[in-house]
Amino acid sequence: MTTATVLAAASNRAAALVRALDSDLEAAHAKDRRHRNFMENLTSVQFLLPLLAVYIIIVLIPFAQSIVFSLTDYDGYDFANASFVGLANYRTIFADQTLLAGLGFTMLYTIATTVLITAIALPLAVTLNRKFFGRNFARSLFFFFSVPSMAVLGLVWQYIFSPLGTGAVNTLLGKLGIAPVPWLSDPTLAKGCVIFIAVWVQIGWHATLYLAYLQAIPADLYEQASVDGASRGQQFAHITLPQMVPAMGVSIFMLLTGGLKVYDLPFTLTTGGPGHATYTVTQSIIVTGIGSGRYGVGSALGVMFFLCCVILVALQQVVTNGIEKRLS
Repeated sequence: MTTATVLAAASNRAAALVRALDSDLEAAHAKDRRHRNFMENLTSVQFLLPLLAVYIIIVLIPFAQSIVFSLTDYDGYDFANASFVGLANYRTIFADQTLLAGLGFTMLYTIATTVLITAIALPLAVTLNRKFFGRNFARSLFFFFSVPSMAVLGLVWQYIFSPLGTGAVNTLLGKLGIAPVPWLSDPTLAKGCVIFIAVWVQIGWHATLYLAYLQAIPADLYEQASVDGASRGQQFAHITLPQMVPAMGVSIFMLLTGGLKVYDLPFTLTTGGPGHATYTVTQSIIVTGIGSGRYGVGSALGVMFFLCCVILVALQQVVTNGIEKRLS
């Protein structure tokens, strides 16, 4: 065997040994990475466990109980004596005009407030983002109206819109020679008053949310657009609006969820009247389930309402994500 052959064989063995060592090191590193990832995930899970436990106790268990109650004639006292009635409670909901009226007004309130607040709050935020005298005062003024609770504001506006001559608005109209207007005793006007107050109260908060996102947009983008000759409308359409899609997603999500579970404002302002014109789903659940002792029907209404909320919010998320991807 020649010297060259020996050297070549030794070189091959050395190369094989190096490859084996590299493979062992890579395997060790991979194992170490898996261990670190496992420990990081375990730590994250440990932090989430308390929240998960609270969610299970507060949301999932009551929802499961509601599903069970909705299939029985449970009266809220002795579940052992409750009888299985199947889907009878759900059929009762579709046959009860009062419950359907509550569902109808809740959907009207949710859609109307979401559309109006979004349409007004975004231009308002753009205006408040510009430099003008008294800007800080204007920002504080619009946000101030969202500080009091809806229940308190409902009582205040009940006095303002009182259909009697003692109401603030009708008193002013009387001095102008105009007959009193039945603001809260006419079904159409009562619905309009509830929606108007809800929009008036929440505009400032959502405008502030949009304003926070507006201030995070780099000023260089607007300067470059101005140099290129873009008008304010073009800057809004091609710079501001795409950057505001995440903020709009958050705002619309909060408006939808808040509108669907509204209770305090319509109840304190009109008590659900006149008739059942401003009746809401949450009020229907409370009155039917707790007030009337028909826990089965109330639970069925709650289950249906929960599923409607999930579907509506899921659709909103899909639409928002689609718009965001299209604009990005």
